[in-house]
Amino acid sequence: MPPSEKEVGIDVGLKTFAYLSTAEEIANPRFFREDEARLARAQRKLSKAAKGSKERDKKRKIVARTHERIANRRKNFIEQEVCKLVARFGFIAVEALVVRNMVKNPRLAKSIADASWSQFFMRLLAKAEEAGRQVVKVNPAYTSQTCSACGCRQPMPLSVRVYECPQCGLVIHRDHNGSLNILANARQACGRAGRVIPEAPGL
Repeated sequence: MPPSEKEVGIDVGLKTFAYLSTAEEIANPRFFREDEARLARAQRKLSKAAKGSKERDKKRKIVARTHERIANRRKNFIEQEVCKLVARFGFIAVEALVVRNMVKNPRLAKSIADASWSQFFMRLLAKAEEAGRQVVKVNPAYTSQTCSACGCRQPMPLSVRVYECPQCGLVIHRDHNGSLNILANARQACGRAGRVIPEAPGL
């Protein structure tokens, strides 16, 4: 693959699958949510079928095929998006998220699992290595709460989608702000020239 000097920070989320520091969004397809009603119907029919019957075996295969369809669509989506990112950017910054701990939150577990961040990061690292691209993981702490222009930090509940800096007046989408901080932290960690964020979290 031809070398690329382009850099990008990626902030993954649930409302949007990923927000890039280039101000581009990757929409969240929500494959499980899309097929959730169909899957629930299939599982209800399976539970009503008599154990050991041919009918139950038939219903079990329908449930399994629905799960397989969701997994295949998700895998295909991730593969396509990873290929696009690796083709464009030579330096890719992402958060070092511990997804297995995040899915312990019962309110967000289903959405996080549906977004499949672990699979995305795994494929991104593998593809980047094959292509000779650099992927840098940074500490995710405070990336959404720190102003990407001046470094001011303020609390940012998940419900607030726009970052408004009380110090420098910057108004920016919270995920775009986060992606810019992720890129800046990665550049700083690698010794690349760039702005140093005051009070940036340790890497």
